Amino acid sequence: MTAEEQTAGDGAGGSSAGGTCAGGGTATGGEEIFELLTADGVTLLDRLDHWAERRPEAVCIYDGEAGEEVTYRQFARDTDRMAGSLAALGIRKGDRVSVFTTHSVLAAQTVFACWKAGAIYCPVNFSYRGRLLSYQLNDTGPRLVITDEDLVGRIDEVWAELEEPGLGAAVLGHEGTAGGLREHASATAASGTAGPDAQGSAEPSGSTGAPRVPWSSLTADLPRPAVTVGPGDPANIVYTSGTTGPAKGVLQPHLWVNQYTFGMRGNLDEDDVVYNDLPMYHVGGAFANFGKAVWAGCETALWNRFSASEFWDRIALRGATSAILLDVMVPWLMKAPPSETDRENTLSKVHMQPLPLHHTEVARRFGIDFVSAGFGQTESGAPLKLLLDECPPGTGTPEHLLRGKRRADILADCARRGTTVVDGAQVTVKGAMGYPAAFCEVEVLDSFEKPCAPGQPGELAVRPRIPDLMMLEYIGKPDATAHAWRGGWFHTGDSALREEDGSFRFIDRLGDRIRVKGENLSSFQVEDLLNTHPAVQMSAVFAVPGEEGDEDDIVAYVVPAEGTAVREEDLRAHAEETMPRYMRPRHIRIVADIPRTPTNKIEKYKLRREFAEGTRG
Repeated sequence: MTAEEQTAGDGAGGSSAGGTCAGGGTATGGEEIFELLTADGVTLLDRLDHWAERRPEAVCIYDGEAGEEVTYRQFARDTDRMAGSLAALGIRKGDRVSVFTTHSVLAAQTVFACWKAGAIYCPVNFSYRGRLLSYQLNDTGPRLVITDEDLVGRIDEVWAELEEPGLGAAVLGHEGTAGGLREHASATAASGTAGPDAQGSAEPSGSTGAPRVPWSSLTADLPRPAVTVGPGDPANIVYTSGTTGPAKGVLQPHLWVNQYTFGMRGNLDEDDVVYNDLPMYHVGGAFANFGKAVWAGCETALWNRFSASEFWDRIALRGATSAILLDVMVPWLMKAPPSETDRENTLSKVHMQPLPLHHTEVARRFGIDFVSAGFGQTESGAPLKLLLDECPPGTGTPEHLLRGKRRADILADCARRGTTVVDGAQVTVKGAMGYPAAFCEVEVLDSFEKPCAPGQPGELAVRPRIPDLMMLEYIGKPDATAHAWRGGWFHTGDSALREEDGSFRFIDRLGDRIRVKGENLSSFQVEDLLNTHPAVQMSAVFAVPGEEGDEDDIVAYVVPAEGTAVREEDLRAHAEETMPRYMRPRHIRIVADIPRTPTNKIEKYKLRREFAEGTRG
């Protein structure tokens, strides 16, 4: 890569002194780095309070599903009330609140309400049910579960399987309006373990279902609790797929949110509009989009789901300037026949992850001035970043449609934050991730935990320069936490290499991680659910290149249980009952046995070879 405007920030390999970091790393220049990160606020709560006072009538959220606006004043007031209601229900600092909702506006409100009450926001994938849902709720151990009225049945189904249910399930009769805290249909919540000051009383739902508390208990007109949170206090538990075991809950401190949004929020000002259709149970939707918008004091236009057919209409409706395009979205948008009006839109800043090879073609077709790239992860945040200057003068966003932060200011902010800007047309390799952020060191390590030479693939590892910057732990999994943080470096589980110029390039996922429709999952998760079929003895699942974008298709080899027979259609029906759509295998092979080593480890490389030969034949 050729730096056009700014060289890389602090690189890897610096000396260490001055304070222990999470995982055993140490900080260098810690005071300066902390000041850089917190010059415009320490936490997102600080920023919401700032904008609610400075720009109370500015739009914080546009609810795309209901066509309603929520101002910063209203959003701050509604989340104050909900935080007060949570406190009245017995939620205290450090308690965990699981959120199981399809409604992005409600999720956005619950994030801030949890934090204002000192609680930990614990989102749950709204596609989950059965085994997936009960595992996460058991693993999280929440004191309260907030959910939609039409999802509470799924919680009832698994309630008997929960080991230590806390308050229970708060059931929302939600009609998708911008005032998501308003009471609509009768709704109930939670069991009777709330403190004596709890508003409302628990109502049992039956012998097997979750007890309820009236939804009005979460919308009482109560003051914001007198709770303070600092940079190292726990903020969220977000789940990431495990490659050899169940998904792991990543405990993130408030400073993690700060650093994750740090490189992206500098591209925005108060006149920008961030478009979001990503789920709020992922860090991309909740923080890379909504969080960064609140930090900058601008609007987020929220929809519950991506729509290829409505995407550009939504952008035009709100004059959106910023969006995230996942790899599965780009092919859908590019399939539309080219038009002379393709550039007639306000979208000037887009993050593409992973960065496709034809990023410049996409940007120039739609007049997108800047494309950001990097490495984003639930555990380590955003340790690598890069901004690509894609369009020659006069070929980007039309002048009459430009809004938000302009080019000169974006470049100046990149220089201040240490973000490298390059000519997009010069980035012609797949997987470019850019350079280390100023707040961390980045290295590629070999199997002996030694740095790899430039051009040599290894495992991407990150070390924070200040405390509380990255994940605190995998909850309930001390061995997994220690293994990830071995040697003072956080091991990302991804294969990468360092280029000669000091930038990094993504190579592949290590282990058996799979990416489908923007979701990261593991072969373990799919195998675990397939193996619950009574006619299945064992299964082996792996990824093959997908038909679209840079995503994967799932292949499953299945061995029937002795004395039984199972058909492909039986397994597909079982998958429909137990798995979200994105987790279901595209290819199923029923075989007599699966190749294994003498120690009984499945040899998936042989299955991959067999599958490839079969598809070629």
